[in-house]
Amino acid sequence: MSFNHGLWESNTDMWATPQGFYDDLNKEFNFTLDPCATHQNAKCDRYYTKEDDGLSKDWNGETVFCNPPYGREIAPWVQKCLTTKGGVRVALLPARTDTRWFHDYIYGKAEIRFVKGRLKFGDSKNSAPFPSMVVILRD
Repeated sequence: MSFNHGLWESNTDMWATPQGFYDDLNKEFNFTLDPCATHQNAKCDRYYTKEDDGLSKDWNGETVFCNPPYGREIAPWVQKCLTTKGGVRVALLPARTDTRWFHDYIYGKAEIRFVKGRLKFGDSKNSAPFPSMVVILRD
């Protein structure tokens, strides 16, 4: 059995969105900006990499697809999704309902869609070690 140690040992906090999963969301929302991308996994023509610092950029009026780093850096990304005005912000996040960022920026403020089962991120053959949710913030 093939085992992707990177998924289970948290060698990275970047989890590439499964293309089919993104495609289904994009059919519904028609995204214009991916602020948390790499050159290899960008989902929109307009995107920001870590070097571009997507958190410091203006997202106002965009239809944003946000799959942020899942480590300690996640809270500022979720806060930016909440505080950005105009457009729609859709975030793919770990379903961590016990966290401060969930209660401060999502619960009671956003539409939440819990993902059935566990996603296979990137080209992994194994499912993620955590459940996921899609969070939708609209003005």
